[in-house]
Amino acid sequence: MSAFRRMLVFVIALAGLCTVATAQQPDQLAAARVLGPQWRQMARASGMVFAGTVLGVEALPARTDRELPAIAVKLRVEHAIAGVQPGQVVTIREWAGAWSSHRAMRTGQRMLLFFYLPSRLGLTSPVGGPMGQVALDPSGKNVAARAPVLMNDAMDSAMDNGAAHARQPRRVSAAQQRITVIQLKRAILNARRE
Repeated sequence: MSAFRRMLVFVIALAGLCTVATAQQPDQLAAARVLGPQWRQMARASGMVFAGTVLGVEALPARTDRELPAIAVKLRVEHAIAGVQPGQVVTIREWAGAWSSHRAMRTGQRMLLFFYLPSRLGLTSPVGGPMGQVALDPSGKNVAARAPVLMNDAMDSAMDNGAAHARQPRRVSAAQQRITVIQLKRAILNARRE
């Protein structure tokens, strides 16, 4: 192969990589806006990630001295991302004492959820507490307009043409930045492969 052909192949490969990186950037920014700056670690630490509908919530009292009181949440998986299948009905059991540390789930609610793998006792909880629970709109396809979306310093700086002054994170409504479950799914799957 001539030097010119090798250079041409290199340039084409580099252009392809740049195109892929550019296509992934909006998804990664969307994930950072919704999930916060630690979204990659959250995606990797999760045993189950999916968007679904809450079918029911039930308190499970301890039946023996060795059993912990729990909350059982039954969910139907609509967008499987990791550890579940589309259409699957999943029952999450969480220690009742941890239930108050994050947003309570209600029947009919649509959410994007990140859960740890269940412990040997069969209990789990959202990864990142409330950050592992993202409210979706009634269609289940977009982040809910009422859900706070985090804008961090790095994104602020990029939007200010590189201004290097530090700012506190500020909230931007999802209505200002429509973010879809599909965007978040792509970003999460890419982070889990890194």
